[in-house]
Amino acid sequence: MKKNTNQSIYVFLFLSIIGLAFRCAPKTPEEKTTTPVQSYKMTTKIPEGIAIPDQIDSRIGTLNFFDGFPDSATVDKLYDNLDFQRAVQAYLLGLAPVSQYANRKGILEVGPANLTVPIFEDIMNARSLFLTPNNNTPYTWFWLDLKDGPLVMEIPPRVLGLIDDMWYKFVTDLGFMGPDKGEGGKYLLLPPNYKGEIPKGYHVVQSPTYSIWVAWRTFLVDGDTKPEVDNVKKLTKIYPLSQTGNPPSLNFVNVSDKDFNSIAPADYTFWEYLDKVVQEEPTETVNPVTLGYWASIGIRKGQPFNPDERMKKILTEAALVGDATARAVSYKSREKDAYFYPNSAWCNPMNASGYTFEKDGVSLLDMNTFFFFYATGITPAMDSKVVGQGSQYMAAFVDSKGKGLDGGKNYKLHLPPNIPVANFWSVILYDNQTRSMLQNDQKWPAVTSQSKETLINPDGSVDIYFGPKPPEGKENNWVQTIPGKGWNTLLRIYGPLQPWFDKTWRPGEIEEVK
Repeated sequence: MKKNTNQSIYVFLFLSIIGLAFRCAPKTPEEKTTTPVQSYKMTTKIPEGIAIPDQIDSRIGTLNFFDGFPDSATVDKLYDNLDFQRAVQAYLLGLAPVSQYANRKGILEVGPANLTVPIFEDIMNARSLFLTPNNNTPYTWFWLDLKDGPLVMEIPPRVLGLIDDMWYKFVTDLGFMGPDKGEGGKYLLLPPNYKGEIPKGYHVVQSPTYSIWVAWRTFLVDGDTKPEVDNVKKLTKIYPLSQTGNPPSLNFVNVSDKDFNSIAPADYTFWEYLDKVVQEEPTETVNPVTLGYWASIGIRKGQPFNPDERMKKILTEAALVGDATARAVSYKSREKDAYFYPNSAWCNPMNASGYTFEKDGVSLLDMNTFFFFYATGITPAMDSKVVGQGSQYMAAFVDSKGKGLDGGKNYKLHLPPNIPVANFWSVILYDNQTRSMLQNDQKWPAVTSQSKETLINPDGSVDIYFGPKPPEGKENNWVQTIPGKGWNTLLRIYGPLQPWFDKTWRPGEIEEVK
């Protein structure tokens, strides 16, 4: 009788332990949602969507919570993700100033600011790495430093140019579209927050930054670059306001055919460049949200940029993803207003937003990314719609079927008759990697109406060919491409006429030729 009693006790204890274990075992999310919640005097029903589940399977992994409180591993994942997200956005918002820093770095290798004036006397070619330059006109391209006070800049007549600040914001036009109206003249360049006396007799320009980029183009005279280049050398002067009576000599350097780089990196160095700009320049003209993104990853004025190994790893990956994102946004834009025509590859980010990259009080972020990833120089003149004046641009990154342009294939572009230009047109090919002129066996990877050798069809139309080898008899209308390399192109119209603006004239799409 005693033995049976003991066995009953053991069985009872065993079943009690099993029941307790079952009651204490963690429930799946489905089980927990069906478990009745004890009601207290102040209990109300919580609407759907407020409480977070105890476990979430997300794109960054499994996230665990105890009644809404994240565990340590989840906190680490979320902060890593937040830092990465902000770093990618900081990268895209930093494209403009970093591009300017790289531009300055490359140009100052030629000689110091304020004393050196690089000129592409024989027109730029593909040896120099610049973002989508042209080979139609000679560039004068230099940097000025206003840290020691105002500078006087005397410019020659008949130039078309601009000044952009270190944040890559427009400061003023020069030449034909500037206050001198193409007659040349004296500009007084003032540093940020200048409070001194301003003498008369100058076109006064207040710069938001100490470092400013000055660039202009001169034009050919009967196909010759020399007359206007000589004018630049003769009439360009740069000197401190305090040395008006005794200006220093300038060093004019011919940089045509020079092998150097002005394109920003897309690795960890990007962040070092961005930090240098933030530390060097006033940030009053940069919006607080952008400064907030940069500060969130450790780049803040007056503070050292010293990320730990975790953050360096995140920033390195974010630069790579940021670069990849910029390529997607530029090469396959999903902004319909960026395109010139329905079902066309021809596009320009300023179509959608103008040169400010804003519309109806809203920043068009992708258009800002597109432009500063792809192009050099920002001015309202690039967006002006004045018949017969200025220049207009349209880019194509894909063929008529929407496929990327392949250097191993053959293509044809048809420009219909009566191309609407007062001056000239050009089609230039660019490397998808560098966004610089495509490097091939040709000095200039382009076809242009400036060349007397360009073949014009009897009806006035022009056919342009792209491929590894030229079609027989079409060598003068052919641009060489490289198997294994992608490319894109810009069609430039100098002095656009009304049919350009009202779109009664439309270029063909780039058609693959089998």
